Amino acid sequence: MSRASLDKDPREVASMFDAVARRYDLTNTVLSLGQDRLWRRATRSALGIGPGDRVLDLAAGTAVSTVELARSGAWCVAADFSVGMLAAGAGRPVPKVAGDATRLPFADEVFDAVTISFGLRNVVDHAAALREMARVTRPGGRLVVCEFSTPTNRLFATGYKEYLMQALPRIARRVSSNPDAYVYLAESIRAWPDQAALARQISDAGWSAVRWRNLTGGIVALHAAVKPQ
Repeated sequence: MSRASLDKDPREVASMFDAVARRYDLTNTVLSLGQDRLWRRATRSALGIGPGDRVLDLAAGTAVSTVELARSGAWCVAADFSVGMLAAGAGRPVPKVAGDATRLPFADEVFDAVTISFGLRNVVDHAAALREMARVTRPGGRLVVCEFSTPTNRLFATGYKEYLMQALPRIARRVSSNPDAYVYLAESIRAWPDQAALARQISDAGWSAVRWRNLTGGIVALHAAVKPQ
């Protein structure tokens, strides 16, 4: 399986990510023009974590995002359902757990904060994943979703869509270990809800105080929320 469909069958998605794992981090940096590092730092800042906090980094892939979170001094665990991605990040010094976002292998209310970066879009039932994230987070705990979104400037949005559908797959053929997966990436971004629609879905899943902040002109949005006390 070289790429998944927008039906997002979990086995297909996991297989696709297994196939891109070897050069995943390099490909992301190239395709984002280096912005991925800034997005990871912004996610850590938005979570407001520090020493003594227990943090779940869901859909963590090779755990590069988890290492960034751990710079805060918090105890951070990487979870992903692609064993190949976790294996590719085996050298990163954070705990790693294989698990499905819709059926997390953790007890209730064990984390102070939970985050998912560029992964919610790949979950077959992202409403169920948002509810699961709420389940494992303590009352008053925080959520940050970092995900591709909708550029706010119409002209910029037009150029961005052209990049997604034309330039991105061509670049991926040069640097990725599974270029076809990046056709899925482009299609899944175009089909994803905009900022306001995702905020409503997060609220419907049981989170409160939902707000968002655009990064890179709305190419990415950080949605933050709190689990009610």
